Amino acid sequence: MEKEKEGKLTWSELKGVVSDLRRQLSSLSTMVPISITFRTLPDGRTRIYFLSTPHNGWETTLLFADVPNCIQPTSLRLQWQCVIESNFPSVSSSNKFSREEQLLWERKRLTTWGINSYEIHGESGKIVFPAASSLFQCIDSGYSNGLLFPTKLRMTSSGAKINSQICPSNPDLVAYICNHDIWVTHTMSGCNMRLTYAHKGGRNLADDPLCAGVPSYVMQEEFSRYQGYWWQPKCNGGVYRILYEEVDEGDVKVYCFPSSQSESGEVEEFRFPRAGSANAKSYLKLVEFKVNEHLQIAEVCSLELQFSLSLLFPWMEYIVRVGWTPNAEYIWIQLLDRRQQKLELVLLSLSNFTEVLPLYDDSTNVHLSSPVVQVIYSQESSIWINVHDLLHFFPSNDSNEVQFIWASEDTGYRHLYLVTAQIQPYMNGITEGTEMMDYVFLQPKITSKVALTSGDWEVLGQHLWVDHEKLLVYFMGLKETPLEKHLYVVSLRRPGEVRLLTRPGYSYSVDFNKECSLLVAVYSNIQKPPACQVFRVAHADWTVEGVSLTPLGYLTEAAIPAHDHYTPDLYTREIDSGHALYAMVFKPHRFEGGKKYPTVLNVYGGPEVQLVSNSFKGMRQLRMHMLAASGYCVVAIDSRGSQHRGLHFESYIKGRMGTVELKDQVEVLKWLSDSLDYIDLSRVAIHGWSYGGYLSLMGLINYPEVFKIAIAGAPVTNWNLYDTGYTERYMDLPEHNPEGYHDGSVLNYINKLPDEENRLLIIHGLIDENVHFYHTSQLINGIIKAGKPYQLQIYPNERHSLRHLDASKHYETTLLSFLQNHL
Repeated sequence: MEKEKEGKLTWSELKGVVSDLRRQLSSLSTMVPISITFRTLPDGRTRIYFLSTPHNGWETTLLFADVPNCIQPTSLRLQWQCVIESNFPSVSSSNKFSREEQLLWERKRLTTWGINSYEIHGESGKIVFPAASSLFQCIDSGYSNGLLFPTKLRMTSSGAKINSQICPSNPDLVAYICNHDIWVTHTMSGCNMRLTYAHKGGRNLADDPLCAGVPSYVMQEEFSRYQGYWWQPKCNGGVYRILYEEVDEGDVKVYCFPSSQSESGEVEEFRFPRAGSANAKSYLKLVEFKVNEHLQIAEVCSLELQFSLSLLFPWMEYIVRVGWTPNAEYIWIQLLDRRQQKLELVLLSLSNFTEVLPLYDDSTNVHLSSPVVQVIYSQESSIWINVHDLLHFFPSNDSNEVQFIWASEDTGYRHLYLVTAQIQPYMNGITEGTEMMDYVFLQPKITSKVALTSGDWEVLGQHLWVDHEKLLVYFMGLKETPLEKHLYVVSLRRPGEVRLLTRPGYSYSVDFNKECSLLVAVYSNIQKPPACQVFRVAHADWTVEGVSLTPLGYLTEAAIPAHDHYTPDLYTREIDSGHALYAMVFKPHRFEGGKKYPTVLNVYGGPEVQLVSNSFKGMRQLRMHMLAASGYCVVAIDSRGSQHRGLHFESYIKGRMGTVELKDQVEVLKWLSDSLDYIDLSRVAIHGWSYGGYLSLMGLINYPEVFKIAIAGAPVTNWNLYDTGYTERYMDLPEHNPEGYHDGSVLNYINKLPDEENRLLIIHGLIDENVHFYHTSQLINGIIKAGKPYQLQIYPNERHSLRHLDASKHYETTLLSFLQNHL
């Protein structure tokens, strides 16, 4: 922006600046493998599959690299090879995508084009993936490195096919979701059958509230469960079973948005449960079928629980996690109450399911064994329960006992426990007079609970790997510092002895193979871009001290940033409350000592997010880099309420969101200004998206002397308008916390907005179904009535993540223009 010295840039010139900066900052993009899968080939080699972008490509595709059999340490780069022919029609080959696909991408916050998911059956090499609203398959025999050209699965159903799953016990069977119901296809015979009939397929959403195998909006968006059906791991007696969730959204209010598929003013309907209103209801059901001698799907039978979960657990609001135990004998479920302060882990035996509306007569499907409903773990919290994925069942030979690894935040920090619980035997069998409570055990009988980890640090909640042979548990945690994610190991033989396996000074993410003998690690720090390396796990003995990682090669070597000033500096400040807070500061690219610079506080400030960490800030932080390249100092601070500091640190915002976070932000910002001589406190902008947009408004309202301007992207303006799962977790139900909802609403402080022009810019997507545009329209109505000045930028066809590149560039141009003209 050399013309800064001469004057302000025009809109057209700023558009050119944004395009130029994107090109200059392209070195921030590292093609790191994601969605790692390990497979042992017939000749004993290990093949690693992953998604990434080839060096000469621009779309994400499926690739692989073979691990050398030699055990000598090496720093060589492992060769990437494409699995699929380059001219295969990918997702982006279609100009329009189905609504179901778009919404799934939005829930998962996917930002890549091309193949963004796949599944592989290890033994057969069968690969299935979605593309262009269809499902495709190919088979990697493992003997050839030649490219595969996938074939489309033959299907009779019309509509987008998503969420496919290969049957674990028979790779010829592939289930998928189409039009909100579950279908299954036999890929050898081409037989295709609809298994559930929950959805009618009508155009009127209000009259068609049921779906099967598809989690509700809240379950996907706020509990990160995108799966709504689960194959039984084993096939017993030739019967294949799929457990699924039927969702009834009949009580959830319908809202209308402009259609992303039409330019003629059509609208789309969405169901959205606002805080305090009715949620979707969920029911667990089971469908069974066989495959006959002609490879046709036959003898389909639908079953449901003889006593509903809502009857057994009347306090239950959400089914947050579901799965099968290793022996496929039990189904396990995690149930959460409405206020998200009580969670129970429950086992259900298959005999709880009884036949309904039978489509055939087959006595093999009549369950005569005794049913079991057994709570095996229960926990409560006065704050809230953070749902996680850390559950691992051990195989057991004792039918009256179950052993598993579980994580809880009972101490204030998430830690691992080895739990042994009893399964109460029901001896009388089922008779005509069987009463429900005869086989329902709502109190867990825990015979042993051993802490595997402890301390004032957090075990991360996504991954857990268990080496059953050596009785070692691998996990990710923050024992060294909240700024670095590391791999640790603990022995079940010696609980409490935790050993760090990765190198301090970096932050890691890790994937293991099933045997825990190989791992892929992606690591970086604030100054070094990500590298991806393959390690072999070696053991000198059975202890954690005997574990060592031997490098076998790189999938991606760390690139060298084009300029050192692309990397921010990290700072720590103990605030008045005694808590240590972390901050990150990007200097302007053409930094000159002795000069003060206009500053942008890039804020989020809400729960579930950590902005500051000792990891490389790449393309996901592109706008921070753009602002620094444009001459601004950029600051990010993790205040109390942010993630990875323990439950009590997070709970600072409980019941009072929007009223306390900015105190921490401003205190640290002022300290940074005193400590660094280049922050111009008279020219500070506050900017953020979603929760950050909300705090940007609150910042201008409550600290107008600190923040000269505010740029609020997709802001929440009234928590009564946001969804149940998120809002009620942190704010409780509106009826229980009316004062918190009132004090946390921007709409109640509009009169405190500045009277000066050019201090507020609001940005919002018109089809944002997460933070609805209604938030902004209510704000604008209030601003107009109060006679306050504002500027508004609307993106007619954009959802919450501002995913499309053209809209993203336009947003960045708007941002630079407003800052240039008014900061």
